Amino acid sequence: MHEWALAEAILTSAKQIAEQEKLKEVTEVTIKVGELQQVEPPILRFALSQMKSDIFKSAKFRILKAKSTLKCRVCGTAWQFNFKKLDKATAEAIHFVPEVAHTYIKCPKCGSPDFEIVCGRGVWLQDIKGAK
Repeated sequence: MHEWALAEAILTSAKQIAEQEKLKEVTEVTIKVGELQQVEPPILRFALSQMKSDIFKSAKFRILKAKSTLKCRVCGTAWQFNFKKLDKATAEAIHFVPEVAHTYIKCPKCGSPDFEIVCGRGVWLQDIKGAK
């Protein structure tokens, strides 16, 4: 359900950028979604298509995933984590409260749960194209 809230925030931010750039029409919006967000791209795309109006009427939305890179604070090891390896209950727990990832994920080298999320969290606008 948070895909709808994300869609609203994306459209609001994209509209502000389009206004700053003096675009009369937005033709394409590229969105980058961190893997940790566990956003369902088809649901986000549908929400965007249902909520778009004004300058977005003919806009296409590209949704790209950013892989998660984690770095151990104890030994310094950086690794990409594949969230598809998690069971459904664990994945859902991380989905709703990403901070609980530290409970389930450990450094592959030293086993510490003390790591930082280097990338793969958040949602951001990567590019907006349009006509002036």
